[in-house]
Amino acid sequence: MEAVRRYDILDTPPDGAFDRIAALATRLFDVPVATVTIVDSDRIWFKATRGLDGVTQIGRDPGLCASVILSDDTLVIPDTLTDSVACANPLVTGALGVRFYAAAPIITSDGHRLGTVNILDTKPRAITEADTATLADLAAMVMSELELRLSALRLVRAERERAQSERLMREQAEKDKAELAAFASTLQRTLLPPALPTIPGMELACHYLTASAREVGGDFYDVFSLGGGRWAFFLGDVCGKGADAAAVTSLIRYTLRAAAWHDPDPVAVLEALNAALLLDPSVGSRFCTAVFGALQPAADGGFTVTLGTGGHPPPYHLHPAGEGSPGHVDAVRAEGGMLIGAVADARFASHTVHLAPGQALLLYTDGITEARDGKGELFGEDALSDHLTRHTVACGPSASAITLIDDLVALLDAFPDGLGDDVALLALAALPAAPAGLAPAATGTAHTTGAGPARLRPNEQEH
Repeated sequence: MEAVRRYDILDTPPDGAFDRIAALATRLFDVPVATVTIVDSDRIWFKATRGLDGVTQIGRDPGLCASVILSDDTLVIPDTLTDSVACANPLVTGALGVRFYAAAPIITSDGHRLGTVNILDTKPRAITEADTATLADLAAMVMSELELRLSALRLVRAERERAQSERLMREQAEKDKAELAAFASTLQRTLLPPALPTIPGMELACHYLTASAREVGGDFYDVFSLGGGRWAFFLGDVCGKGADAAAVTSLIRYTLRAAAWHDPDPVAVLEALNAALLLDPSVGSRFCTAVFGALQPAADGGFTVTLGTGGHPPPYHLHPAGEGSPGHVDAVRAEGGMLIGAVADARFASHTVHLAPGQALLLYTDGITEARDGKGELFGEDALSDHLTRHTVACGPSASAITLIDDLVALLDAFPDGLGDDVALLALAALPAAPAGLAPAATGTAHTTGAGPARLRPNEQEH
């Protein structure tokens, strides 16, 4: 119970990182129900559920979750009605009628079992030793998320303390403690946000396509408010795949949000992220690329966008046709910008552009440029630039973020051999001003293509 309290996870809001693990479990094992639970002293609390809507906690009845934490081993019950203990559990005797149950304990580095990752079915079934090992890997992923969440909180505290004098820290210790608790809520966000915010005067759209349903990728993006009419956004890619890459992605997203609140300058944010990755021993040799941007409404319309880059492919600025000028596309390139988390003295570059009404900005990960066409050749940045130019010419006097993302989704779906890497896309379009005498243009609304925050390939689409 002391270990459960240490991670401060009970009764926290939903978190997409844990929700994705539950969703991944249902796909990997083809079961209707999967859950991530934390076992409290008098209840079993559900941090994430898939196929078990409306259930937040159950009692500590023996036979299922309460029995799994008694051992380090994965528990598999092919038929609950033939198990002398599980047959009396309310999940078995109740309306759900669980007949198959398997779970792996979530184990801390010092050997304490916090809860379980479970898969359930309403009919008996069997699984292989490889399946039980996979279930144990999912439980390890949950433990990594919990460790990174705790680590991110500690990093934010250290960054704040360095920025203040010792006298001020002593005087403000209690206040800082309360502010850090509020920060914890901000840090409990997901690898991929469930929805984008609404920014007045702007339309947003995003898309995430996984190359494989069996591998967790490291692409990420987010858009969030900095207060005072200012906004921030980022998109990037962690090297590698799997549980370790996903865990590093979670730390990156938490750290970027925290750093932006401390100092929204894009270069300062990337420097803070670089320091955080090098300080955390769990990151190992993994690094990432990223684009971080700060948005502010411009006095003459549109937005002023300051972009910081760290080893990432350049965003594209889409200029629709207007005033006799044909539609065209510019790559927003900042001189320099090193990989993030690779070396301690990395330098990052920034560039400021004006996103005029009707113009759009596209951020992407290299999964799209490294896709291969029908001849087996890389699609490449030149082909992407040409495709965006054709789209810009065809879109008329005003670009749409939603239309742009939908067009790129169609492009991704057209690659004959699918993708070799995940693809994340984020588009921002400044809405055109309303003509004189008409009502003002509608504000942009959050828009996420695909099923939920991530869109899978057609043969892996969630239902």
